[in-house]
Amino acid sequence: MFLSDRQTEIVGMAKSNGRVFVEELATHFSVTPQTIRKDLNDLCDAQILTRVHGGATFPSGTENVKYEARRQIAATEKQAIGVAAAGLIPNNASLFINIGTTTEAVGEALMNHHELMVITNNINVANRLRLLPTIEVVIAGGVVRGSDGGIVGEAAVDFIRQFKVDYAVIGASAIDEDGALLDYDFREVKVAQAIIANARHVILVADSTKFERTAPVRIAQLPQVHTFITDRCITPSIRRLCQENSVKLIETGSAPA
Repeated sequence: MFLSDRQTEIVGMAKSNGRVFVEELATHFSVTPQTIRKDLNDLCDAQILTRVHGGATFPSGTENVKYEARRQIAATEKQAIGVAAAGLIPNNASLFINIGTTTEAVGEALMNHHELMVITNNINVANRLRLLPTIEVVIAGGVVRGSDGGIVGEAAVDFIRQFKVDYAVIGASAIDEDGALLDYDFREVKVAQAIIANARHVILVADSTKFERTAPVRIAQLPQVHTFITDRCITPSIRRLCQENSVKLIETGSAPA
């Protein structure tokens, strides 16, 4: 779904406040309530917001927002994070890229690199980078998750363990205050853990909405990564953990570099 400027602002307001109301939005944007209702219906049909009487709410932090909706959330921030991560990866390097919409933004930003070997369990990353003659793409085998094109399961874990690469780019569905990196699917987590264990430098990419969410399965702890790239670190305990464990924290702001 392509979001208009007004719809993007509505999503931002819902994310900040938890809930938005038709009448207040109509006044704020100087449009009719019918126009706002159509905006909210479109956003709810795309499962970006949840419709309630008189308005809409931002999805609960415990819900795994569907893939197409996730791509729209913090899209500008993800683009900037992707550019920053790609800037850390030199030409002639090998790397893992994991499942996720933010890791896909890193893949997009790598398209001008040369002589890379990219090993991924993300079909969307593989499909985009395979078109580039200067990048060799190696894709993991395993169960393809229909919701987002991620390849998961024990076969993918065994495949990843064959490699030892220069860099790994991983994401997380949620980041807890104690530094736990969390996800929803234990099969995906197993692959992510294998990726972390077989890379010399691990780059975590996650926008600041991940501080507001929760998920049930632990991927790793923040001190296990070397660089953490986010748009802004809004959790003091996370900033402290980065300082205490020599994790390089890069904050991009909201605009692409």
